[in-house]
Amino acid sequence: MMVWEQIGPYVGSAWVVLGVLAVVFGAVLALANRFFSVVVDPRQEAIEEALPKANCGACGYGGCAAYAEAIVLGKADCNLCLPGGAETAVQIGKILGIAVAGLIPKVAVIKCQGSYANTVDRFRYVGERDCRAAAATQWGQTACPYACLGFGTCVRACPFDAMVMDSETGLPRVLEDRCVACGTCAEVCPKNIIEILPRDRYVHVLCRNQDPGKVVRQVCRVGCIACHKCEKVCPVEGSAVHVTGNLAAVDMETCISCGKCAQECPVACIGNFRQLRRDAKKRPPAADAA
Repeated sequence: MMVWEQIGPYVGSAWVVLGVLAVVFGAVLALANRFFSVVVDPRQEAIEEALPKANCGACGYGGCAAYAEAIVLGKADCNLCLPGGAETAVQIGKILGIAVAGLIPKVAVIKCQGSYANTVDRFRYVGERDCRAAAATQWGQTACPYACLGFGTCVRACPFDAMVMDSETGLPRVLEDRCVACGTCAEVCPKNIIEILPRDRYVHVLCRNQDPGKVVRQVCRVGCIACHKCEKVCPVEGSAVHVTGNLAAVDMETCISCGKCAQECPVACIGNFRQLRRDAKKRPPAADAA
């Protein structure tokens, strides 16, 4: 009893002080919340909910939340979400009350045919099974310095399981039914052989080698030799195929995908995906992954 009589006044004072501090801090927090709170536009929340939550960065922003904010602020178009496609773009347009331009479907294209049968290795690589690590070792083991290294870094990076390693060729293969053209595979490829291109453009030069034709023939059976035959056979006025720096390139804007350049190419380095994509539409999506 004597102890309580001695410390009682101090305990009471402590409770009073704590109570006053709680009131003061509560008032400060209330004022801070009132004057410094960030009001989120309800449209931003609705747009973020409409997005597929892939957070792939294909739109050019750090994630779906950042893209939704940019749309509301008028800094980004509504049709940049490749995984969501046209359906998501239309839904965002309805939220904003505007008409949205059509989204051009795209797909990843691997511009290399340096398979086991078409090229050889300069040395045996025994390091980490990663294309970026291999590329740091004398620019990779392949005889062609521009070729795919075949360690599947792009396959492992794909967030949608839209790529597989082909056991027969040793090259990655795109499962176009699953590909949303997010560009992740292209970003991790140290040889820059993967491009994101429109699906309705079927003809592509599947080579990146810019060495003279004589050198290319020594390292790859299907590399571009800059013979200019593709240019000459193209029916488009002024030609939709041009050879620059010893490498042919197709102009996506003017190419009509007739496939004549692919038929004329003496080394078969130009691919025509028209029939491939037609066949893909006829079979179930699971057939590609089998």
